[in-house]
Amino acid sequence: MGAWAHGRMGEKNPASIAPLVIQNDRRVTLAPGSRVTRQGRGQVAVNAKKIAVYVLVIFALYVIITDPPKAADWVQIVFQGISDAAKSVGDFFTWLADGAK
Repeated sequence: MGAWAHGRMGEKNPASIAPLVIQNDRRVTLAPGSRVTRQGRGQVAVNAKKIAVYVLVIFALYVIITDPPKAADWVQIVFQGISDAAKSVGDFFTWLADGAK
């Protein structure tokens, strides 16, 4: 049986009956209009992404403050890589438009 149970087969389920939810091997009736939120692996992944972004921002600020010339070199390297990637994609689509010859 799935997470939601709306009644037995063949029974009519009036709209006024709140859905049943299985939580910790118990059937729980929710109040009308309430929703079930599931926190699990997805929530952990979102938190890990937030932490990774914060760490990268703090590292970037540290490098900019402590060694601005090196930070400028890194920015140049990143933008050069993005530019090369965009040129490669453009070359690919040009080759494709020319009939893949």
